[in-house]
Amino acid sequence: MIDPTRISGVALAAAIKAGQISARDAVEAHIAVLKRGRSLGALAKPRFDYARAEADAADARISSGSPEELPPLLGVPVTVKELIAVEGMPHAGGFHHRRTLRAEADAPIVTRIKEAGAIVLAGTNSAGPLFWVETHNPLYGIARNPYDPRRTAGGSSGGDGVAVSIGGAAFGLGSDLGGSLRIPAMFNGIFAHLPTPGLVPNTGHFPMTAGIRDALQLGPIAHHAEDLYAALKAISGPHESHSGMSDVPLGNPDDVSLTGLNVYVAVHSAAHKASPEIEQARLRAAAQMDRAGAHVSELELPRMRRAMGYALATVAGEMDFAATLAEIMGLPELRKRRLVHHLASSPLAVINLTETAPVKWVRTKSVRRLISAAHHAADHIAETLGDGVVLYPPFPRVAPKHFGTYLRPWSVANTTVFNFLGLPATQVPLGMNSDGLPIGVQVVAAPGNDHLCLRVARELGVWEPPTL
Repeated sequence: MIDPTRISGVALAAAIKAGQISARDAVEAHIAVLKRGRSLGALAKPRFDYARAEADAADARISSGSPEELPPLLGVPVTVKELIAVEGMPHAGGFHHRRTLRAEADAPIVTRIKEAGAIVLAGTNSAGPLFWVETHNPLYGIARNPYDPRRTAGGSSGGDGVAVSIGGAAFGLGSDLGGSLRIPAMFNGIFAHLPTPGLVPNTGHFPMTAGIRDALQLGPIAHHAEDLYAALKAISGPHESHSGMSDVPLGNPDDVSLTGLNVYVAVHSAAHKASPEIEQARLRAAAQMDRAGAHVSELELPRMRRAMGYALATVAGEMDFAATLAEIMGLPELRKRRLVHHLASSPLAVINLTETAPVKWVRTKSVRRLISAAHHAADHIAETLGDGVVLYPPFPRVAPKHFGTYLRPWSVANTTVFNFLGLPATQVPLGMNSDGLPIGVQVVAAPGNDHLCLRVARELGVWEPPTL
């Protein structure tokens, strides 16, 4: 008997096409898991009835067509973060003034995943309006870790992390501006990938970080490594809505040989030192790669220690705060008003005062120097890595208890750095610690070498589903 909630989406699609299980039965099985895990707060809004109808249509399509004509992910149940537009679904981001808003059209990546045959089961809970690495949303509640509900599921893609971890979806689509995919993936014991900038269009996301949009990446989170590539293959490629997007090719992990692959263990480089159990897991991963035939060695990357400096300098020097806040509040443009009018029209006051504080005030010489240093660091690291990968801790410790990260902003530095350096990174689950909580490692490569990360993830990763 096939348990559709435990196998990969790739394997499930093959089973559906072969008639071993119907798309409707696969969808019902995943819905049942999501309902059992309702108390974990993974979902913002289900679309179960639509998913059932789409599954019936998929089964009818299978019965009337040849397997060669069917899309690759036909019948595979997935989830989508609420911040990413799904037609007819909430797109509020945790803001009360948007609570009745429904997306008028799918985001490009949602259109593409549907064209690949996947079935969207639900929009998932996300952090908002305070976008942080914990998912606590005033509209949808708090997302709880399935391995220990007293602990955070991470954020801001925490709902996706929970839904996928418990087997409620084969994979999910989320967003990452500083670890928002990779941190929930680690806390929930699954895989996630931060793509190379330009690989996946990020339009249809709310909010859009004006001025630093290339730091925001949309990507997959999955309980089997092979689904990362399947999802990326479906959603990647230029799109007319994402201006200036480069045509970054996506390599195939199947073409990567581990024999002789350079695998570096970063030393004297972590922006925030990892706990002994996270560090020991990383060393075990390095030993496993050595046994697989890779060439493993240590690599000093001291520039990585300035991770938060790079990120904050980029935000301060390049982000258009006024435009970002204007989008959040739903304003087409900002107009200057007298200060008294500012103060009388909150929250417009916040936006307009932000606009009247010229960005050039924060573009000091030290900020410009840090931004330049970030560009040089990215080039240096990419050149050093070449066609190799580096193993790097994703978070300094296992999932903390709820609200345990709010006074520790530096804890996200190990993931944030790669958004602002423009390097692809895959979070890989490495089993459990002695308390039964997930641990993991990041696999990082030079821009365009996403497939190297994905291949190493297949070799190292293991998903141990939680017990509901």
